[in-house]
Order: sequence, then C-alpha cells, then structure tokens
Amino acid sequence: MTTSSSVTFSYDTGEFWDEMFEAPDRVRPHYAALAEALASLGPHDVERRQRAAELSFQARGVTFAVNQGPEGVDKVMPFDLIPRVITADEWRTIERGLEQRVRALNLFLHDIYHDARILNSGVIPPELVFGSRGYRREMRGLDVPLGVYTHIVGSDLVRDSSGEFYVLEDNLRTPSGVSYVVENRRVLKRVWSQLFHGSDVRPVEGYAQDLLDVLRSVAPERVDDPTVVLLTPGVYNSAYFEHSFLAKGMGVQMVEGSDLYVDDGCVYMRTIRGPQPVHVIYRRVDDDFLDPLAFRADSLLGVAGLFASYRMGRVTLANGIGAGVADDKAVYAYVPSIIKYYLSEEPILPTIRTYLPTDPSELRYILEHMRELVIKSVNESGGYGMLVGPHSTQAEREEFAARIQANPRSFIAQPTLALSRHP
Repeated sequence: MTTSSSVTFSYDTGEFWDEMFEAPDRVRPHYAALAEALASLGPHDVERRQRAAELSFQARGVTFAVNQGPEGVDKVMPFDLIPRVITADEWRTIERGLEQRVRALNLFLHDIYHDARILNSGVIPPELVFGSRGYRREMRGLDVPLGVYTHIVGSDLVRDSSGEFYVLEDNLRTPSGVSYVVENRRVLKRVWSQLFHGSDVRPVEGYAQDLLDVLRSVAPERVDDPTVVLLTPGVYNSAYFEHSFLAKGMGVQMVEGSDLYVDDGCVYMRTIRGPQPVHVIYRRVDDDFLDPLAFRADSLLGVAGLFASYRMGRVTLANGIGAGVADDKAVYAYVPSIIKYYLSEEPILPTIRTYLPTDPSELRYILEHMRELVIKSVNESGGYGMLVGPHSTQAEREEFAARIQANPRSFIAQPTLALSRHP
C-alpha cells in the first residue's frame, strides 16, 4: 500500500481514528518523516532500537512501582518506538483549552473556600462539593499565596473516533508522570535522532527549571530568596523515581517528613549545618498525611504543625491543600459550567458526558444501560474501582448496581469511547 512515492506499508486502520494514517494507503502529512524512517528499517533494526531504549531506561533507573511498600516490584518504564506526533495547530488548541480549564478550576477552588458564589447561585449542588472527599473545611477563609491552589495540574487527554480531543479527567492533588515524559523524549532523541533534524519540536527538557520558577514565584510575602524543597513519602512510593528526578533537576533538597519541623510557626529543615528555613514545599504527600495534628493523627509521613504554618502564611504548599475537590469525578461533570460561570467563555476542550447517580433520572438510565457504560468510583484512580460495561459479567454488573444504589454519591458513569489508535 503506497503512502508516498517511495514508502509502502501493509496496514489496516480498521474503524478507529488512526493517529498516523488517514487511510490504509495514506500517511498523515505530519507523519511523513517518521514513515520514511520506518520504511528504511528492517525487523532487526527495529528490535535493536527498541532494546537500546529499554537498556537506557534500565541504566538510568527510570522505573515505577507496581505495588507500594516493601513488597512492591519496580518495573522499567515501557517505551513505544513509534512516537505520537501532534501538529502545532492541534497543540495550540490543546494548550489554550488546558489553560482555560486550569484558570477556571483555580477560581472555583478559591470561591468554594470563601464566598461560595457558585454554590449559592445553584450552578453546582452544594452537597456535591461538601460531600467530596477532597473538600477540606479547614481551608475555609484561608488565603493562599497569590490565590494559586493549582500550581501543577495533570489532565488526561484522549482522542475519540472523530479525531476530537477530550479531557478525560483532571488531577490537581499530586499529579504524577512528567518525569517519564522528559526521559521518554531523551531516549527518543537517541534512537530517532534523524526525526529531530529540521523539525521544530517543542522541547520538554526545561520542565524542572520551569517548575522551580513557578514554585519560587509563589513564596510567602517578603521572602526574596526562598528555599524550596520536595516532600516525598519515601522510597516505597510508586513515583519515587519522579520525586528524585525533579528534585535533582530543580537543584533542591528532597526531604521526608522527619527532615522537617515547625518552630514558632515557621518550617525548618534539619541539615548538618543546623536548621534551615523552608519557604515553599512541593509536596508529593496527600492531604490526609501532611500533618498529624491537623489531619490523620497516625501519619508518619507529614510534619506536625505544618498546617498551622500554612494558615499563617509562613510556608507555601504546592499544590494547595483541598485542591482535590476540583478533580472529583462527580465535579468533573460540572467543569463546562464552571468555565462558563467564572470566565464567561465556552469550553475549548470538551468533557465526556457524565451521568450522576445522585440524580434519580440519571440513576435509572445508568442501571438500565450498564452494559454500555463505564462506571467509575469518584474516589479511586489508576483504573481501580471501575466497571467497563461491555467487558463485564452479569454478576459484576449486579454487584456494581447494588453499590451504586447504596451510595450514589460515590460513583459516576460515562459512555465508552472508541479511542484513537497508533501503530
């Protein structure tokens, strides 16, 4: 099958939107250079490059833990030899859409912890927000530095069968994964160096410095040269590689809770040269475990008195405590309304139709169409607490139906999507 005057592939695009092929015999223009390069390789060359990439990841310790804790197993990050190419025009739209979304969600967070205008106006049911596990009553009336709750946001994007991008979900608590993007690009440039010659590919290598600039910019008032640290739960956390990677890239100390303490409302880091004041904490520890005096008393990961220091404005936490309410899967259904309410704009990036069991009519629809829907627990992530209707058994559907009816606030439902595919 001819893709250009000199490249031939045997490839069936099937019924899906294909990222690389417009049709079985036609490569999308922005994939032309990749297609030419692939056509020049034999099976042995492909295998050799794949193996070189995997060895590079292994040598640099680019891993993630399958299970947390001492019994966890570290896996080398998977690598796809064929990169996904996004055009500059597509990326501009995605960038604008994500910026719009983050601005609106940040305004939403400030509002619900202050005047709650969006709740009082009936745009979002108050019980949906106050009943969210991510909502923190302790944050009411607290003014965070520069009004920023969402310093780092990880939004999951998918492309459907029509070629349109959707936001699948938002991650505003402790989003993870950017280190793998940077490392993936580094390896890609080694195994496919010719693809980068003459191509204006957006760089990602400067992410750590960009992150440091953001963190320093939100330091407490009257701090000219802030000390930034990265707070990690420890070596057994599934994202520990990323914690180490980002701390090294930013040139800051990676600390655990036992390395910090609070004295007279200020946070200090223990060092061999004595106490050092800390002004900004990029925390990769969940809200519940940040401070045993304010949240979970059994936490060994946090710092006693940290929340009091935060309330006094002596230290900045990124992301802000309580930001998780904005990535609640039930709140997700209202993000288009949130954007319209705060920005008076139409959403640039669409969200997926979401059914809420708290609405009697939508509950009825969910129960009648479970074979066709994806059911998600609002408090789970990473694919846990989910039922994929078309691949479920009758017993599984009956179990989920009972759970939904017993606790409708804890679930949402969405139609299945025919996602784009990639060679």
